[in-house]
Amino acid sequence: MTEPLTILHRDDCLVAVHKPAGLLVHRSKLAGGESEFLLQRLRNQLGQRVYPVHRLDRPTSGVMVLALDSGTAARLGEIFTQRRVAKRYLAVVRGIGPEHEWLAYALREEDGSRPKAEMPALEALTEVRRLDSVELPVQVDRYPSSRYSLMEVRPLTGRRHQIRRHLSRRGYPIIGDAKHGKGNHNRFFAERLQCPRLLLAAVGLSFEHPVAGYHLDLSCGLDSSMTGLFQHFGWAGHLPTDAARCLEAPLPAPT
Repeated sequence: MTEPLTILHRDDCLVAVHKPAGLLVHRSKLAGGESEFLLQRLRNQLGQRVYPVHRLDRPTSGVMVLALDSGTAARLGEIFTQRRVAKRYLAVVRGIGPEHEWLAYALREEDGSRPKAEMPALEALTEVRRLDSVELPVQVDRYPSSRYSLMEVRPLTGRRHQIRRHLSRRGYPIIGDAKHGKGNHNRFFAERLQCPRLLLAAVGLSFEHPVAGYHLDLSCGLDSSMTGLFQHFGWAGHLPTDAARCLEAPLPAPT
C-alpha cells in the first residue's frame, strides 16, 4: 500500500505537500510507463481535485504547493510567474563550493520541442551559499581524498534544471545528477553511502497567500536517505523540519 503524502499545510484554498524524490508531478511525454503521479495520489488522498501551479523535477524532493480551486490556481500562478516567491533548496555537491556567490549564466530551454541550440538563451540567476563541507579519506576521482559541500541555493528565476545546470557550470555538480554530474561520485554515494538519488531538495517556500493576504512560510524536511547522509557527515544542525508559519508582516528581501 502506498504511504500517504506528507501534508505541510492545508486550508480552504491550497495545500502544500512533501513530494518524494522519483515521483512525477503529472502525466507528460516524459512519463513513459509510469502509473503513479503526485496529482493522482494527492487527489485520491484528499478526495478532491488539485491544481499544480509550479514544478519540481522528478528526481528532486521537497515542498510543492497546489491550489484547491481554479481561481486560486490562477492567482498562485501569477505569484510564481511574477517571481514573488522565495525558494530555498539544499544541495550536496562535489568539491568545496563557493562561500557565497551569484550565478548568472543564461540558459537555453530544454523542453524537447526543438534542438536546444535553436532555443533562445534566457536570463537565469541563482544565489548559492556554502553551509558546510566534508573531506573523506576515500579516492573516488584522481585525488586520494574526496571533498563535498552542502550548499544553500536560492533561484531567482525558474528555468528548467536551473540549479543543476548552474552548479555544474560553476564546477560543483550535484551528487546524483545523471545528466550534469559525475558518474563515479554518483556511484560512490549510491553504493557506499546509501544515497542513490539526486541530492537536491526544495526545503522552503515563502509567498503571500493569494486569498488571505498573509505571508505563508513553508519548510520541508528531508527524506530518510538524505537525513542519514547529513547525520553521517556531521551536518545534522542543517536539517530542516516540516513547518508552516503564517506571517502578518511582509518577509524581508533575500540578501
